[in-house]
Amino acid sequence: MSTRKEILNGFYDQYDEDGRLNRTRHGQLEYYITMNYIHRYAAKGSKILEVGAGTGRYSIALAKEGMDVTSVELVESNLAVLREKSRGIENITSYQGDAADLSRFDDDSFDVTLFFGPMYHLYETDEVNRAIDEAIRVTKPGGVILFAFISVFAIMYANYFYGNWTAGQKENFTDDYKVRHFKEQLFTGYDVTEFEGLFRDKPVDWLTTTGVDGLLEPIEKRPDFSFSDEDFKALAEWYLAFSEKRELLGNTNHLLYICRKRS
Repeated sequence: MSTRKEILNGFYDQYDEDGRLNRTRHGQLEYYITMNYIHRYAAKGSKILEVGAGTGRYSIALAKEGMDVTSVELVESNLAVLREKSRGIENITSYQGDAADLSRFDDDSFDVTLFFGPMYHLYETDEVNRAIDEAIRVTKPGGVILFAFISVFAIMYANYFYGNWTAGQKENFTDDYKVRHFKEQLFTGYDVTEFEGLFRDKPVDWLTTTGVDGLLEPIEKRPDFSFSDEDFKALAEWYLAFSEKRELLGNTNHLLYICRKRS
């Protein structure tokens, strides 16, 4: 059987991760909302760790703003793009590594830790807990951690209204409607309260859970979908105002669980 790393390398070797946040309106909204939340907790001079950095869209932008950025990425092809695009930027350092093992970093090292991808691809309970514990360990007391995750309901809405609902339901839910997690899914989704429950016994205080891309992904597939730059700016500001509303969280594809490490 393929390992998680082999599955992810196989996928991302064929996927344009570098353009994901640019080429669609839902990607643009995700970037806009996510950067807004990062800037609430990080500023010039902040020491930032991004785990699951992909091709470096966030890491490079934050480094250019004057933050001291350390990037960790598991997938070789993504890391190669990150290193090429960050060439010449002195305040960014990158490593290949797994979210479940951040042993190269000391305890209490970073002001803000960004976990923007690993939780999409971690399935076993022990790996999920190791990754969360590692993110907390390397963050300074009083520091903030932003964990990205995917709504299982948004996975269904975005991907399984095309004559394949039954297959999607079997992949993501048990017969008694419990959420399933297994590495062959490639991307695993969570019920929002299920994800929040992962932190119940962790030494962190919950700050908020917010959506970052709303309903745009499934809607954007419609042939009559159209958004001018003016309308998109209005939508982005409107969505930011409502992105934490609990009744909307299950519909957004990507979400952030934001917490502060206890002192």
